[in-house]
Amino acid sequence: MNCRMKTRIPFSLAPLALSIAFLVSAHPVLAQAPIHFVGSITAIDNNTLTVKTDSGDLHQVTVPASATLKRISPGQTNLSSAVTIQFSDLATGDRVLVKLDPGASGPTALAAQIVAVKLSDVALKQQKDREDWQRRGVGGLVKSVDAAAGVVVLSSGSGTTAKTITVHTAKATVLKRYAPASVSYDAAQPAPIDAIHPGDQLRARGTKNQEGTEIAAEEVVSGSFRNISGTIASLDTAASTLVMKDLATKKQVTIHVAADTQMHRLPDRMAQMLAARLKGSGGSSGNASSANSGAGTAQGGAGQGLPGSGQVGGDPQQILNRAPAIQLADLTKGEAVMLVSTPGTTEVTAITLLAGVQALLEAPEASQNLLSSWSMNTGAGTSEAAQ
Repeated sequence: MNCRMKTRIPFSLAPLALSIAFLVSAHPVLAQAPIHFVGSITAIDNNTLTVKTDSGDLHQVTVPASATLKRISPGQTNLSSAVTIQFSDLATGDRVLVKLDPGASGPTALAAQIVAVKLSDVALKQQKDREDWQRRGVGGLVKSVDAAAGVVVLSSGSGTTAKTITVHTAKATVLKRYAPASVSYDAAQPAPIDAIHPGDQLRARGTKNQEGTEIAAEEVVSGSFRNISGTIASLDTAASTLVMKDLATKKQVTIHVAADTQMHRLPDRMAQMLAARLKGSGGSSGNASSANSGAGTAQGGAGQGLPGSGQVGGDPQQILNRAPAIQLADLTKGEAVMLVSTPGTTEVTAITLLAGVQALLEAPEASQNLLSSWSMNTGAGTSEAAQ
């Protein structure tokens, strides 16, 4: 149960970051700008913008009528097809590259040019990416890696839905690795195939065969994380930590709960149904793995698997996604929990935490596989857009 795991799936602001970075560094006009910054609009007051940069700095800039305002699409890397917009088209949450007027004086900086990526465009791009990863993605735990052949073999699913997936990579395949202790896809860095190790969690997007057991990957992201199951020994809500005894190592581990930690509780009946399915003793055999969807591809209808519905249909990944969200204060001492965390021995940060799992601990290996696959969901993108 202490295998290394991974988290959230690859759709995000990466295309936006690349397009903005390219414009700053490569566009012949913007490259000559003596002063510029990139960030998100946090406030608009008359003709003045407040922009928060990615490093957390706040800038106020006045936008005169003479300023040039352009709109580009996420992923666009030049201004050849940029659209001219009006100041009134800007909105809070939009990402902007602001080029300042070097000759202006006064207490507030003046903008000479603004290149914007609309928050609505980012949300649409993320939705399309999410759907594409759901439709053309696979995921699971790495069983073996043949770096010379460019092949990675995964184990995916649990119980009656377990299967092996072969991921084929090529020179054109984009290979990325999550940064240490990071759960952000935006922080993932290019890495060679030999950086992938057995026990890692991996997702790939590309062209699958009909059975979903082979994929010619266009993009691969992998990472090494940890699974922990156990009972809560103590809670400190003020410090956002809990201490639990790892059932595998029999040692106590301090768990830090971050603002973006996903926390859910399974209702008793749902936990029992999932446990029965994972042990192969009941339930339908819909595809439970993250191979089709980190967010859960519905196999049994939109309403199936909802908490309290009494239905057992649908993808277990989808059922987990729909489990009620909780806060750290909702947990109690002595309660059994399962989580996926950053690597570590005595202190880790929780990525995904699931309570109400007593029944699932009767099938620990299958349950941990399910939980780690679930942690690679696609539910983070929209909120990230406004950061």
